Amino acid sequence: MNDLIHPTPIPDTTPVASELTFGETWDSAAIAELIRSKSSQGETPAFLFLGKTETALLREHLAEAFGEEAVATLKATYYRGLEVIPLECESFVFTGGRKTRRILQDPISHRPAWQDREISGLWQMRID
Repeated sequence: MNDLIHPTPIPDTTPVASELTFGETWDSAAIAELIRSKSSQGETPAFLFLGKTETALLREHLAEAFGEEAVATLKATYYRGLEVIPLECESFVFTGGRKTRRILQDPISHRPAWQDREISGLWQMRID
C-alpha cells in the first residue's frame, strides 16, 4: 500500500554522486564554476555539502586568509554565498538547495526627476 504513495523505499538509500573531486589543495575556481553551472534564471544553490576530506581542505584554505582561530569550526560558515554543511563521509562535494539572487539596483534610478521649484510652483494648483 505504501508503494503507491512513495515509490522509493523509506529511508531512501540511493547514493548521490559527488560533483567534484579535489587533489591535495582546495580549488576555488572549480567551486565557482560548479556554482555557475547550477545557477539559472536568478536562482543559485544555497548549500555546499562537503565530506571530511574537503572540509579539511576548506579549513586549511580559509586558515591561510583568516588564521587558524577563525576556522576552528565551519558551523554557520558561508563560502561563495553558500552555507557550508560538513557531512560524516570521507569524500564528497555537492551543491544543493535553491535561493533567489537579489539584483542590486542603482538607488539613484528610483529618485523622482529633479524639478525646478520656482517653475513647478507656478503650475501647481493648490486647494487650501
